[in-house]
Amino acid sequence: MATSRVKLGSQGLEVSKMGFGCMGLSGSYNSPVSNDVGIMIIKHALDSGITFFDTSDVYGLDHANEILVGKALKHLPREKIQVATKFGISRNAAGNQEICGKPDYVRACCEASLKRLGIEYIDLYYQHRVDTTIPIEETIGELKKLVEEGKVKYIGLSEASPNTIRRAHAVYPITALQMEWSLWTRDIESEIVPLCRELGIGIVAYSPLGRGILGGRGVVEEVKAGSILTNHPRFSGNNLEKNKHLFSRLERLAKKHKCTTAQLALAWVLHQGIDVVPIPGTSKIKNLDSNISTLNLKLSDEDIKELTELVSSDDVAGGRIYTAYEHANWNYANTPPLNL
Repeated sequence: MATSRVKLGSQGLEVSKMGFGCMGLSGSYNSPVSNDVGIMIIKHALDSGITFFDTSDVYGLDHANEILVGKALKHLPREKIQVATKFGISRNAAGNQEICGKPDYVRACCEASLKRLGIEYIDLYYQHRVDTTIPIEETIGELKKLVEEGKVKYIGLSEASPNTIRRAHAVYPITALQMEWSLWTRDIESEIVPLCRELGIGIVAYSPLGRGILGGRGVVEEVKAGSILTNHPRFSGNNLEKNKHLFSRLERLAKKHKCTTAQLALAWVLHQGIDVVPIPGTSKIKNLDSNISTLNLKLSDEDIKELTELVSSDDVAGGRIYTAYEHANWNYANTPPLNL
């Protein structure tokens, strides 16, 4: 089965209209799957028309996610696949996250990711989070060198502020911006989305199912013990109980359209523009098939309007960022000026 392809950004990168977020294969939300199962899921995604796979050097213990994706790539036709990975978040000796955008760190991360993935180039290389102590020009300058050396094809940013996006794009064209975007997370719509369209930057929507709640996680399916979601503001304490009504509203509309709530929520993201590519992840083949089937779900402009008005920012209890990492939100992602 083939899925439609789209141009992501204006620099020439083409990907499947829907990508696959690989993070969940190495745990985080649920228990990690075995390498054999993870490889099977990735191969099934490709056989189903998904060619765009997203990972990061920070996903899983000891870079487990990149290693898994690398093992899968050995069995797949490299020329048909677009691999996206990220740098910028590391863990110190205490296990706490640190953000770094220093040029030598950028290069070291790229070389390590290429080795773990077993590939000669990365199709789309993101700065995972912005280092607010380093001028963005220095980070992008090193990424530009990696492009010139053929180790990276296209450059991306994640959770970057408007100012940072503009400054980065002036050094070297940014192909894609990866941001959280779903029915219950809409804060990028007023400023970030218009800016991306002005500059010709594609938008990759992570967590398009609201970290699972729009598909029933925390409502019809319990949040597993040990899941990182137990520390997420929207899934913690009374907030989860308050947010369950969002699923109920979506469920009523899903029955009208004879689809699942996850499909309806994903369809809304897919209808936000031809420059938007969601990357839902799952560790279950049935959920993967269901997500891909969303590409065939036909919704009218009135249907999309009804969905858009289903949830407002005032309806959602709790912030969208884990409390310990609120500083990594795009709202705080400006960097110091470059001193020439």
